[in-house]
Amino acid sequence: MDREGQNGFRIPSGCAVSAIFSKEGTRRSGEEIIRSIAMMHERSNGLGGGFAAYGIYPEYKELYALHVFYEGKYSKEQCEAFLFEHFDVVNLSKIPTRKSPAIQDEPLIWRYFVEPLHTKLSESQLDPDTFVSRCVIRVNSGIDGAYIFSSGKDMGVFKAVGFPEDVGAFYRLEEYKGYCWIAHGRYPTNTPGWWGGAHPFALLDRAVVHNGEISSYDANRRNIEMYGYRCNLLTDTEVITYILDFLVRRRGLSYEEAANVIAAPFWSTIAAQEEAEKRRLTYLRNVFSGLLITGPFSIIVGFTGGIMALNDRLKLRSMVVGEKDETVYIASEEAAIRVIQPELERVWAPRGGEPVVIRLHPTAGEKEG
Repeated sequence: MDREGQNGFRIPSGCAVSAIFSKEGTRRSGEEIIRSIAMMHERSNGLGGGFAAYGIYPEYKELYALHVFYEGKYSKEQCEAFLFEHFDVVNLSKIPTRKSPAIQDEPLIWRYFVEPLHTKLSESQLDPDTFVSRCVIRVNSGIDGAYIFSSGKDMGVFKAVGFPEDVGAFYRLEEYKGYCWIAHGRYPTNTPGWWGGAHPFALLDRAVVHNGEISSYDANRRNIEMYGYRCNLLTDTEVITYILDFLVRRRGLSYEEAANVIAAPFWSTIAAQEEAEKRRLTYLRNVFSGLLITGPFSIIVGFTGGIMALNDRLKLRSMVVGEKDETVYIASEEAAIRVIQPELERVWAPRGGEPVVIRLHPTAGEKEG
């Protein structure tokens, strides 16, 4: 990720990640996360920015919210024919945006609140999440010019080509309120800057932002595609999203266990553990060996009711976590946290391969921030 900046200075560890999570479920607008990611402006180069937010659709929280990019009317007609064939579409509309000279060549951007048709779900003999995920993959792999980039319940992804603060203004994120916000500023090095390639990447309720480079991408891609996924979005971050979906949703691992797969401890570290822990870690490394991610990375993963931050085993990318009262802040740089919360009670940098998993309190309810 090291690149030369526009003014000739070196940009180490390009790309920026940031997140805000309320353990009490307090919903706040997108203004703070925009200010946080804007503090790391120099880590981006304008070729991708994006956000994920949770708790933003309380009136439709039992429905899947599909956010879709279309290259034109024909792809929209094809995709909508597929959606109406497989889903009960309760509401559909353009996603509200604000015209900006900083955001160019935008596609058609639509939103659909849906639930699987009972007849189709019964015929498929699948659970609703599996049905929806397969439909998303079918659209993204089979309908030219259509890309479902968000498909969870009571959450949404908003991304584009541009600096993240401009993307946030474009999507009018100050009008949304959520208990969890995730942001990314992109500095692509070996993949193109395009709307679909901006972060976050999401499938169902899991959304991933990533700073780094996956040197094991080809091995990871070949492994995960054996289970029905298709990596065709020209970026290595996509494979992380599918790996986590496979491990957590389909194989039933906790996020802590999934972290022990993708950022598995070294064998020497495992050998030094107590016997029970040694057996557990050995099992995870052996059974899911093809899903070990190598290369420098820091990732933030959002999911319904929680968030996870994780570095690679050698901690080759920066990540800082801060806490104040019942709110957790995560960012590539401490300055991006302190610009929105200067009075932190605790600040620390997680160790390499150490997952930081935060979840809503069991008694958390929706409150306005």
